[in-house]
Amino acid sequence: MTALIGIDWGTTSFRAWRMGQGGEVLETVSDGPGILAAGALPGGFRQVLTDSIGGWLGTAPIIASGMITSRNGWVETPYLPLPLDTATLTGSLTLHDGIHFVAGAVSDPDGPAPDVMRGEETEIIGHLAGGGGDGLFVLPGTHSKWAMARGGKLTAFRTVMTGEVFGALRDHTILGRLIQPGPGSEKAFRRGVEAGRQGGALLGRIFSARTLALMDRLASDQIADYLSGLLIGDEVAQGARDAGGPVTIIGRGDLAARYQAAFEVLGMAAQIAPPGMAQRGLWEIARTRGLT
Repeated sequence: MTALIGIDWGTTSFRAWRMGQGGEVLETVSDGPGILAAGALPGGFRQVLTDSIGGWLGTAPIIASGMITSRNGWVETPYLPLPLDTATLTGSLTLHDGIHFVAGAVSDPDGPAPDVMRGEETEIIGHLAGGGGDGLFVLPGTHSKWAMARGGKLTAFRTVMTGEVFGALRDHTILGRLIQPGPGSEKAFRRGVEAGRQGGALLGRIFSARTLALMDRLASDQIADYLSGLLIGDEVAQGARDAGGPVTIIGRGDLAARYQAAFEVLGMAAQIAPPGMAQRGLWEIARTRGLT
């Protein structure tokens, strides 16, 4: 019997889970379009939902988080100030078109550089609800999030645009002109991490991705891995200063493993959280609200 339908709907991704009475996953769909593509399709978000999980609709309450709650999504939910926990998110759900949408989070809203997140707060809540402890959380992605949790609450975070900057440098600058595809080089990545941890202006160190190749000291099919390592290495070296405790990486696939390797190069341990944190967070918020 279906007790809840959970949706993690991001800018370029769509994941949905049909959950049973104990929060167990009965069925998963992960091949729907993200909000940018979905919003431009005939019928918009509602049609995408019908096409993706139409057979589930009407069987249980629906809860959704991620960029689907942004200004470019289905409905814009508020940004909640820190500290943030399950109870706060539960009390701020927005019911729209029969779906319960989770709010986002904002850090230092009145300061000189406010920061925001949508979706990552649900993943962190999922980790904490599953028995995970406080500490530093790293959520790699196009816009990576570095978050702190204390006393079961999200207390601080900041965004680092490493993934987007890597794509821009690779595809739209002179650095990419020498790049050739290859099988991937862990050695080149780790070499880049070492370069990323060095002092000096990052924009100056980035150019080494080109000069090392020009001097035949870096193969053309290793440049992308080196550049990735350099950017991630700088990000981790800066972010690790705030660690002061356990580090947990919440993410999927190769990218999470890359961040873990970067921490290792820098002499720090970081564990990768089990998969399914978004699904677990949605279940916890819904359960607390009494939807299940």
